[in-house]
Amino acid sequence: MTGFPHSPRLTRAGLVLIEPGSGAVRRIVALQYAAETLSRRLSAQAVEGEGARAHPLRLTGSAVETGLFPALAALESMLHPTVAQLERQGAQRRSGSFEITPVEPPLALFVWSRSRVVPVRLAELSITEEFFDPALNPIRARVSLTLRVLSVSDPGFDHRGGGLFMAYLQGKEALAARAAAGQLGELGLGGLPT
Repeated sequence: MTGFPHSPRLTRAGLVLIEPGSGAVRRIVALQYAAETLSRRLSAQAVEGEGARAHPLRLTGSAVETGLFPALAALESMLHPTVAQLERQGAQRRSGSFEITPVEPPLALFVWSRSRVVPVRLAELSITEEFFDPALNPIRARVSLTLRVLSVSDPGFDHRGGGLFMAYLQGKEALAARAAAGQLGELGLGGLPT
């Protein structure tokens, strides 16, 4: 809330991390400030490498780290398996397990508004730390997130993420149905070429 008496209450965007099976909320990462811009890009989904479709939500190891800031650990944790998961994999490796299953992290939901809640995978995280206190703790940081929307083609129809994507898609279809239909004359055409 701002100091101005008639200022609107601002809704913040953020990420909600939930357990894929139960749907229990593990963590809410509210973005401190509303972004000035939100860039979106849609591209056709294609198979990327052998076996990619079998484990679209799995992490194979820790992310490459290029910066530290404890207050951003909640975002960074989306790119790392937990210590317990890594220790379990180490124990499997030491016991000679034939195949070590990649780790499945909590399902991330990007919340931009009440009508825009969509399952995502954090593809890239960039942090620029600015201005530091006397103990060299950053007091301001710029964060850039690259999120990939997960459709039913990724986790599947029976996965909680697939169901959440279907709800998001239904909302988009309802919104598209409200758009005014254009006329061919607006495009300089009297009819379609034959």
